[in-house]
Amino acid sequence: MSKKVVVVGAVAAGPKAACRLKRLRPDWEITMVDQDSLISYGGCGIPYYVSGDVPDESELRETSFHVVRDADFFENSKGVHVLTRTRALAIDRSAKTVTVRNLDTGDEEQLPYDYLMLATGARPFDLPIPGAKLDGVFAIADLHKAIEIKQRIAQGKVSRAVVIGGGAIGIEMAEALTDLWGVETALLELAPQLLPKLVDRHFAEMLKNYLVEQNVTVFTSESAVELLDDGHGSVCGVKTGKRTLEADLVIMAVGVRPRSELARDAGLDVAPWGGIRVNQRLQTSDPFIYAAGDCVAVNNLITGRETFAPMGSLANREGRVVGDNMAGYPSVFKGVCGSFIMKAFERCIGSTGLTYEAAVAEGFAADYALTAPPDRAHFFPGQAVVILQLVFDRRSRRVLGLQAFGMMNDSISARVDAAAALISQGGTIEDFGLVEMAYAPPFSSAIDSINATAYMAENMCENRLHRVDHDRFLAWLEDEGLEPDWVVLDVRHPLEAAPCIEKFGAHRWRGLEYGEIRRRYKELVSDKTYIIFCNAGTRSYEVQIFLDHIGSFKTMVLCGGTNLISRLKPDWMGE
Repeated sequence: MSKKVVVVGAVAAGPKAACRLKRLRPDWEITMVDQDSLISYGGCGIPYYVSGDVPDESELRETSFHVVRDADFFENSKGVHVLTRTRALAIDRSAKTVTVRNLDTGDEEQLPYDYLMLATGARPFDLPIPGAKLDGVFAIADLHKAIEIKQRIAQGKVSRAVVIGGGAIGIEMAEALTDLWGVETALLELAPQLLPKLVDRHFAEMLKNYLVEQNVTVFTSESAVELLDDGHGSVCGVKTGKRTLEADLVIMAVGVRPRSELARDAGLDVAPWGGIRVNQRLQTSDPFIYAAGDCVAVNNLITGRETFAPMGSLANREGRVVGDNMAGYPSVFKGVCGSFIMKAFERCIGSTGLTYEAAVAEGFAADYALTAPPDRAHFFPGQAVVILQLVFDRRSRRVLGLQAFGMMNDSISARVDAAAALISQGGTIEDFGLVEMAYAPPFSSAIDSINATAYMAENMCENRLHRVDHDRFLAWLEDEGLEPDWVVLDVRHPLEAAPCIEKFGAHRWRGLEYGEIRRRYKELVSDKTYIIFCNAGTRSYEVQIFLDHIGSFKTMVLCGGTNLISRLKPDWMGE
């Protein structure tokens, strides 16, 4: 028996659900409604359109076989009727109708439904500050805004820009403006670090240092308090609590909020923060109404708490689940780990699961293992360092998260994806140590970096590896009075150790090469705590094992060694 289905929203989750459902139930009547004229586009590709990596906006709306996904495409190729420039105004759940209005004519009508899907997405958060409505101030709300931004830049109207918000979109937009167009760009973030809640502070600091090297000015713990008017209604600057920045263009990228007003007004269950609550079948509190995409609250697979995960990839998977369930094929969306990856010029940063700080806040007995291995076999041409961190629970040995920072290639995405799969299944340190990864020297080491990081975590749980926190170590370098008995034991080659010995003094930095330790360890004094230091931490751990066996020395390993520190403190140690 044919049924009527109405889908509100036609960007990601909505089109996926509609097309999936039409394949499963070809005789059903499916109507998609969207208030925009541009539909079914890759919103996550907007920064790459502005940067020029994607030359034309139509490419964000095309299929893989280069057909634009517009209303005619869905009608003729998919059998789905689409009403663009049409806004859904209200849901009458008892009558099972949706009232919609054509934004061009003002005409209203009621669309009957057997099943309704809400894929209303999210809206950018606009800072409530003076000047927010000035010409030249943009939030990345849709493709129309991106087109206008690119046109202004291409016409030579922008020489200085300020991006407000140090999340992924803000960083990507700062890169786009700086890299291709040469716009003098400043990036503001209210939090003490970039990518707050996505990565831990040391990963954010590595990224910040690199952005500065690429001529992006970065200010953290600082945000805009006023946008300045040039006297003609256009923005000319951004005032913060500490400075004034000149700007021809201001981009607000301070996050998004779920569009859930339609659901709330219909009496559906909505979280206080705005996410529409759904079960694992993505049904709302009304079993005939489904919701998916950036408007919903989803389950965090690690904490069990509801969370917000506005990602196009998740929206598409959720849309398929909705299509299955409407058609009568039971399907579930269990939740998310919170996986994330982005490029910044020639670097890449990614994560999945909980950060260390979030894991501590959630009450886990959290710790982290940090390594700095090569991203492929150490002997293969072009190998480069990747910083990898595994967050785990010491009591259960369950892995809670993984973060990585390195070159812009596929080495990070491969490890983040593998970690996400394991974490979603409750993977332990041992699971990570034994997971099989495809191996060839151009792609990885024989002992994959994800395995090696798990080995370190295991050694920490078994109290074989004792590490020093790098923040504590860096603070001590600035003020030796903090830990007067500490001495760095640098086991690198003497030529590598010499500059540090000269800078910090022989009383604080002692060089004793890795291959000399067993023969010369008696030269070390037992009333000191030795911070063992090498390039990545591997040799340091072996030296620690040996000195612990001797039993006369207190030691800690600086995990990540120079590979980490050089990315955190480029002023005294080059990368």
